[in-house]
Amino acid sequence: MYAIIRTGGKQAKVRPGDVLEVELLKGADGEVTFTPLLVVDDEGQAVSDKSKLAGLPVTAKVLGETKGEKIDIFKYKSKTGYRRRMGHRQRYSQIEVVSIGPASKAKKPAAKKSAAEKSAAEKSAAEKAPAKKAPAKTAAKAAPVDSGEEE
Repeated sequence: MYAIIRTGGKQAKVRPGDVLEVELLKGADGEVTFTPLLVVDDEGQAVSDKSKLAGLPVTAKVLGETKGEKIDIFKYKSKTGYRRRMGHRQRYSQIEVVSIGPASKAKKPAAKKSAAEKSAAEKSAAEKAPAKKAPAKTAAKAAPVDSGEEE
């Protein structure tokens, strides 16, 4: 089974387990998902309908960032002494294709806690929570203010 995906303005043919370098994916940590342009299964049947392809995502794990080969740039104009020298290294994201198609991750039902475990969890939560402070009492009636005038 393989798929054709589009990323960074380019297309790539990928299979599960492939490691490839694509244009830098900013802010992508962990896993990324691509909507394929074409999926061909093991029997040779091609799927290209957009509505069906939406249900067949290609998931990939981001392995890290790499740099491409250095490109040297040299500008020159004769008889003027104009020379400029620069270089450039393109940054890429390295990804590993994990799966093609719907994720078959079956969620396991959560184990039910017994009554003893629930009460122990509530007690530990109560111990961790800070004690609530009582509201500050207001001062008793303030002394009368002397205005400085005589009667």
